[in-house]
Amino acid sequence: MGIHDLDFITERLDELKDQGIYRRLTVLESPAGARCKINSKDVINLSSNNYLGLANHPRLIKAAKDAIDKWGVGAGAVRTIVGNMTIHEDLEQKLADFKHVEAVLVFTSGFTANAGVIPAVVDKGDVIISDELNHASIIDGCKLSKADIVRYKHSDMTDLEKVINQVKDKYNTKMIITDGVFSMDGDIANLPGIVELAEKYGCLTYVDDAHSSGVLGSNGQGSAHHFGLTGRVDIQIGTLSKAIGVVGGYVAGRRNLIDWLNHRGRPFLFSTALPPAIAAACIESVNILSESRELTDTMWDRANYFRNGLNKLGFNIGKSETPIVPVITGDDRTAVELSRRLFEEGVFAQSIVFPTVPKEGARVRTIVTAAHSVKDLDDALAAFKKVGKELKLI
Repeated sequence: MGIHDLDFITERLDELKDQGIYRRLTVLESPAGARCKINSKDVINLSSNNYLGLANHPRLIKAAKDAIDKWGVGAGAVRTIVGNMTIHEDLEQKLADFKHVEAVLVFTSGFTANAGVIPAVVDKGDVIISDELNHASIIDGCKLSKADIVRYKHSDMTDLEKVINQVKDKYNTKMIITDGVFSMDGDIANLPGIVELAEKYGCLTYVDDAHSSGVLGSNGQGSAHHFGLTGRVDIQIGTLSKAIGVVGGYVAGRRNLIDWLNHRGRPFLFSTALPPAIAAACIESVNILSESRELTDTMWDRANYFRNGLNKLGFNIGKSETPIVPVITGDDRTAVELSRRLFEEGVFAQSIVFPTVPKEGARVRTIVTAAHSVKDLDDALAAFKKVGKELKLI
């Protein structure tokens, strides 16, 4: 029997095309800077997670090249066999010092960190109490566990306490999970409220700082540091793929947690270790963050400038309070058309539609970085003004 035609998948793809949300992958033809080349067109890049511009920083490039000369291009094995190099240990110690925790374990991505940590920590007889807008990687990590899952209304502490009271006497371990910064709306979790309730009712706290790492905290240490809650959050997930500028993820917390994940964190156990050049670049990135607030401060200045500009133009930017600034259209087709027209005007800003966001929540998500100049942002605002009027969004 030959290979199947998979006609049922073609039918599903046709449905996406009928809905106007079918897409092909964007191909970047230059480094991921504030301005880049896509489809042979020079555009302002408002879709990169490269918050601090570190993906192209000369110090990271040099560190990666030096590591290749010393260690080669690959680790050659999972870390539990013979892929654990000194440079991996150095990265984890650097991150532990940066986060002010006892220990850190690095994964190949933030997604695999969530997929590995959650099922290893909670089991049958436990319960996960999850914000309804948590990231897909958290949702999948929860599903992989044997724990029951309940949800509370987004950042609603009254509802969270209500849910806790409903489950508090029915389970062994109770763990509250939240994003630090929510990736679609750009709002910050009420971590002080969560920690207060967790301590009141004996719950573990778990925060995913994917969009908080390098963004919140005095030098980008994350949401716990931002709110003065260092030492009061049990499990912190971070990413090395966004503001840090490279790739990977990590979990930060108690030494016994890290030791347990060395034995039960499945993506860690069954994935080849990060290439040494990646680890070296991550170390250098954390060094830069530790030395100065300049990049973080610049990012926030630029983000506030752009957010205020969109707001003054009359766009619906939701609850954004970070460098993630959505322009909410509601309708999927309008979001796709807004993105397409902005590209024609020299701005790349990706449309986000259902099921990534709720129905009627379609948007173009913009992300401002420290690498953007004021002129970049002024040019982008001019494009938004022109296209927004055409589409009757403003």
